[in-house]
Amino acid sequence: MSHPILSEFDIVFAGGGTTACVVAGRLAACDPSLRILILEAGQHTLNKPIHVQPYQYPFNQATTSTTVTFNIGNPSPRLNGRAPVVPSGRCVGGCSCVNLMVYTRAPASDYDDWGVNGWESENLIPLMKKLETYEVQPGSPTHGYNGPIKVSSGGCEVGVSDEFIQVGTTYHKRRYADDTNDLETCNTYSPCRKYIDGTTGRRSDAAHHYVYNQAHNPNLQVWDGKRVKRIVFEDKRAVGVEFTSDPVSCPDADQSSSIARALKLVVICGGAFGSPTILERSGIGAEAVLKRCGIQQLVNLPGVGENYRDHNMVLVPYLAADEVVTMDALWRGESIVQESLAKWNSSGKSLIAQNGLDSKIKWRPDDEELKAMGPVFQPRWKEFFQDRSDKAVAIFAAIAGYAPQLSRPLSSILPRNYMTASYYTLYPVSVGSVHINVTENNKEGMDFTTGFLDDSSDIVPLDFGYKKTREIFRRMASYRGEVAADHPDFPEGSAAACREASGPVDINAPDIVYTAEDDEAINQFHRDVVQTAWHPLGTCAMKPEADQGVVDARLNVYGVSNLKVADMSISPLNVGTNTYSTALLIGERAAMIIAEDLGIDCVDLTRAQFK
Repeated sequence: MSHPILSEFDIVFAGGGTTACVVAGRLAACDPSLRILILEAGQHTLNKPIHVQPYQYPFNQATTSTTVTFNIGNPSPRLNGRAPVVPSGRCVGGCSCVNLMVYTRAPASDYDDWGVNGWESENLIPLMKKLETYEVQPGSPTHGYNGPIKVSSGGCEVGVSDEFIQVGTTYHKRRYADDTNDLETCNTYSPCRKYIDGTTGRRSDAAHHYVYNQAHNPNLQVWDGKRVKRIVFEDKRAVGVEFTSDPVSCPDADQSSSIARALKLVVICGGAFGSPTILERSGIGAEAVLKRCGIQQLVNLPGVGENYRDHNMVLVPYLAADEVVTMDALWRGESIVQESLAKWNSSGKSLIAQNGLDSKIKWRPDDEELKAMGPVFQPRWKEFFQDRSDKAVAIFAAIAGYAPQLSRPLSSILPRNYMTASYYTLYPVSVGSVHINVTENNKEGMDFTTGFLDDSSDIVPLDFGYKKTREIFRRMASYRGEVAADHPDFPEGSAAACREASGPVDINAPDIVYTAEDDEAINQFHRDVVQTAWHPLGTCAMKPEADQGVVDARLNVYGVSNLKVADMSISPLNVGTNTYSTALLIGERAAMIIAEDLGIDCVDLTRAQFK
């Protein structure tokens, strides 16, 4: 979409991730005369295989990747001195073009808990339905069937997932449900749907389905390789965006600044990391942070960059039988790729249209499990979970293949078949922060604290999750033992020692008995390996200003005019879901709010469909 460079637009989006694409796309479809500019530091994603072929998602996480930014956190004693890394999307479409495509939705009550006028679930459910085409089963009252984003089972099923459900519903004695994304069902095993088009087998992302499909509109422009430095103000009214060529996307480009003027509105869509730091560089934030960086304060807003939240995830690999279908050969780039690609190109089917994750449970402990988890988690259970039966403590899932881990490149893994237990907690108590700072050589850096495991209750479900998923996996038909190097370092002679096996244990076999030393090994293992679930949010919270809020219910930044934030950073609390669904939802709601503000007929916006 190359167009002559204009320096004046009606709306300028600072950041081109999931939410920016949704908002810009909806507004452009509704009023094609609006001159809209999206500035994105990363590159275009249009029809690039690494983005549109679902199986390639791990390659966006490779240490050499330029499609994500690796945000490095401060070392934490709770993580045994480790500096955690949280990747965020760095391309047009943002995380929607690099994520694992897992389709989950938060319980409706999560949005009611926000307590923000206009964002109650009854107002949001029509938008959840509007944005999706749910290809799995017809006629569900909470799903949508005409939206731009497709949801399907993917290109073909992997048997490991059926085993996980089969063992889970017998050994673990949990119910089964076809749909645990009806906004309330919880604690049942179910298939895991995906953001993949069931017909074409392509990833269903915000860039292709909200923006690239409007190439016929010259008023909707996307400039890639542009890093937003700050918002330009006249008095306290946002009138534009200052940007430079991004040094990673455009290493040889001139680094001088340019300004894109915005006649009607500036919308910051930089995500949990980009949005607070753009605000701080613009003089909006806490006095101490700005002073430290030599930035003159425009508005005192101490909530900027606070309230960082995420989900805590652990990936634990197991050995799988030679004959089982997994993603491993594809991820290693073996000859099967060509055959799978040919099939995918002709029918949209094959493992190319897979992420390897076909089953899950949104897990809540029963009385026996709760007792086994010990006293540290009990106050949190009573205060938050006990009376909210729609809220899961964690999601347990089975991945058919050795799931990529930030700490271990796929190239270092022995070539064979694997399966991975994935478990991640949905409402950890711990909170972190994201701020700018100045490094020793006077360059801008980031002062990022994840907060992971700072609250003592947060590690308890992980410790339990290791034991529970291990019991499920060792009963699955494809199980051939543990990948010992990626499990806890149990003491010599422990009954929990990890090893290869010739097959699964009997479904009724006794559970492994863990000693106090074993428990300590599991605890230390989690401190060494726990990572982000790639779900950062909260750093420009939509809360009252007095409560460290950054934006109001209409997404306006406090203390200035003509400036909004629209992305996951506005979420005031955690949401019990893979956050792509919430990012899309925030985009749809933001599009309505902006249309109302600009006097565009909202009825048209609700009906506006893409060509």
